[in-house]
Amino acid sequence: MKPYSPNEVEAKWQTYWRNTKLYQTAENEGRPKYYTLEQFPYPSGEGLHMGHVRVYSIGDVVARFRRMNGYNVLHPMGADAFGLPAENAAIQRGVNPRELTLKNMERIRKEQEVLGISYDWDRYVGTCLPDYYKFNQWLFLLFYERGLAYRKKASVNWCPSCNTVLANEQVEEGKCWRCDSEVTRKELEQWFFRITDYADRLLEGLDRLSKWPERVKTMQRNWIGRSEGAQVVFTVPELQDEKITVFTTRPDTLYGVSYLVVAPEHPLVPRLIQGKENEAAVLDFVKQMRKQSEIERTSTDAEKVGYPTGAYARHPLTGKLIPIWLANYVLMDYGTGAVMGVPAHDERDFQFAAKYDLPVRAVIRPLDAELSQPLTEAYTGEGVLFSSGRFDGMNNRKAIREIAKYLDEQGLGKWTVNYRLRDWLISRQRYWGTPIPIVYCDECGTVPVPKEDLPVVLPDDVVFDGKSNPLATSDSFVHTTCPKCGKAARRETDTMDTFVDSSWYFLRYTDPQNDGLPFATEKADRWMNVDEYIGGIEHAVLHLLYSRFFTKVLYDAGMLSVDEPFKSLLTQGMVLKDGFKMSKSKGNVVSPLEIIEKYGADTARLFILFAAPPDRDLDWSDAGVEGSHRFLNRVWRLIVQNEELFKQSMEYPSKVEGEARELRRLLHQTIKKVTNEIGERNHFNTAVSGIMELVNGLYQYDKNADRAIYREALETLVVLLAPFVPHITEELWQLMGKEGSVHLVKWPTYDESALVLDEVEIAVQVNGKIRERLIVSTQASREEIEKQALRNERVQAWIDGKTIRKVIVVPKKLVNIVVK
Repeated sequence: MKPYSPNEVEAKWQTYWRNTKLYQTAENEGRPKYYTLEQFPYPSGEGLHMGHVRVYSIGDVVARFRRMNGYNVLHPMGADAFGLPAENAAIQRGVNPRELTLKNMERIRKEQEVLGISYDWDRYVGTCLPDYYKFNQWLFLLFYERGLAYRKKASVNWCPSCNTVLANEQVEEGKCWRCDSEVTRKELEQWFFRITDYADRLLEGLDRLSKWPERVKTMQRNWIGRSEGAQVVFTVPELQDEKITVFTTRPDTLYGVSYLVVAPEHPLVPRLIQGKENEAAVLDFVKQMRKQSEIERTSTDAEKVGYPTGAYARHPLTGKLIPIWLANYVLMDYGTGAVMGVPAHDERDFQFAAKYDLPVRAVIRPLDAELSQPLTEAYTGEGVLFSSGRFDGMNNRKAIREIAKYLDEQGLGKWTVNYRLRDWLISRQRYWGTPIPIVYCDECGTVPVPKEDLPVVLPDDVVFDGKSNPLATSDSFVHTTCPKCGKAARRETDTMDTFVDSSWYFLRYTDPQNDGLPFATEKADRWMNVDEYIGGIEHAVLHLLYSRFFTKVLYDAGMLSVDEPFKSLLTQGMVLKDGFKMSKSKGNVVSPLEIIEKYGADTARLFILFAAPPDRDLDWSDAGVEGSHRFLNRVWRLIVQNEELFKQSMEYPSKVEGEARELRRLLHQTIKKVTNEIGERNHFNTAVSGIMELVNGLYQYDKNADRAIYREALETLVVLLAPFVPHITEELWQLMGKEGSVHLVKWPTYDESALVLDEVEIAVQVNGKIRERLIVSTQASREEIEKQALRNERVQAWIDGKTIRKVIVVPKKLVNIVVK
């Protein structure tokens, strides 16, 4: 018998698919479309890991299944190729990141081919290639024309030694990752996308995404953070009644405000402390806060640290003066950069007030109790207002709107909607990204590069020494002429956030060769939305939110007929080993290529699809891999041992009985299960388990029973396995003497009549205890089942001499005879 040789089989069929372009997507077909997409990888030097194997295997099952079900499938791939890791490597080696990135892109592409993924490689997209990032620039200009791209000052991490901006990842314990210098915060002009203009539409759209995990939608809602409340204006008497505005969702607690907190970066701080004894100490506190990242300052675990300014604000309703403090947990980029402190009715404020001995003023008491004095914790429940002027005795929930209305009437505030979401800062002071297509001219000011002059290409004459933005070192890039007046000008040296690259790449796949536009509207409309989008939960917020934002902007611009990019979202779990995420530091990394070399790609795919539901974490098991390999060998033997069977001509029986009938029932049960588990639920693990049950049934089948039914089951087995293990099924299909690729075969349909049972086993109980089991017709009436049970000799022995009080019949399940 010919042995199963995975390496030989897989190399053979990968070559065949490549040469025949089996998976090339046709454009103008009458078949219904299906667009399945996995998130494209970053081309690191380490190549693919098991997490990649999992996501690509999942996507490939979906693509192959839909193709076999008659869909015209778009299943593309590319590389998310710009970014910080390549830039860091370039600085460390003193080389341009382009060569390294292109080499890694080619390596990963070959590894994806080795996995047998059915990509249309003619649609490959690499975001670091000029023919792609040209349209990043084109889209930036579209945003600019629509008032959605603008420039303003923003705070960045700054290394004074390297003279460069640092990403948050490059700041380690407040120091530069490269030179170990102390990092400071610096205000620089930065480019932003006005995503806040779309906040409400981004929220509303989530309600229409019925095939997205609720967990992901909740994360996006929380990130957008829409909240209704009041803007309240406090004034600073010593600064000629300069205003400090705060936003609160709890204006009912306004009379309980005992202090204000402003961000250390608040523009009023220098004036608030000027000439005061503690001026130097406050400035030192501000300096320390500037060294901390936003995450460090706002983490729920972070200690809340504050410092008094020595200045006071006037309460808008009571007229009392309250102290103004600085604190680490207030950020200038969120809200108004100031919050009101109500320690009696907010837990965080209570802890802050207790730490710094600030007043606690209760203004809400429970509906049916009194507050303890002094308070030992904040009271945050419903209640009645007191010590609140004209609002005393009012339910606090009603007072929320009433106090806001009063503030508006007095010109002291207004009801408003606030968002946690901030405009998207896209500027990066790095080389390895898309150049922002803007020129600065002394005569004309800020001038966009004309679209016909795109792309603005990354130069080669740059210095990667980590001392500044590499782009700024290129004279050929920086010095240019103004597109308007023709005089000397300088280019913008910031590049775009790499999230821009991935915010529309799914649209480029629909028209990847277009040199004039990012994509043709008619082609994008043919394929969009993406029917199944597959990727990690770590991208649940930013990437998905930005992609939705881009899609809505392009919809508004008339370039798309849909305003949501992804119809269905599948977020796969991580691959763990020994209970931990695979990582070099833990020494638990399993190399996909080593597994493929030893067992074959089909074994790796089968294990990773069978071991756990796709949305759950998967714990790697060497024994599980070996078990998957043994199963494929069982399938191989089953087909090869019956090779002669496929050469025989035979007629399908007009009536199927006995063991052949049971095999046919099992076969159609399996078809139904696999079809539903893949097509409806994405439960690939249970689909595989159903196929395994069919294999067991085939091994147990009596070879003297009907051979036509047996052959039908063997052929169908190979077709059902094809999406999961594409190489071995191609080989077995050929061994059966079949023409063409198994992956172009029509998916089998199940026959409902084959699933119907003629007879069923039921339990017979006497006083609730099982005493016998009967085989009865599924069509038998209750009366017939009762008679058959009472006639049974073993049952009669248990009821002999007793009075039958009741007989309970549950058709197809049981008979319970109650006797006394």
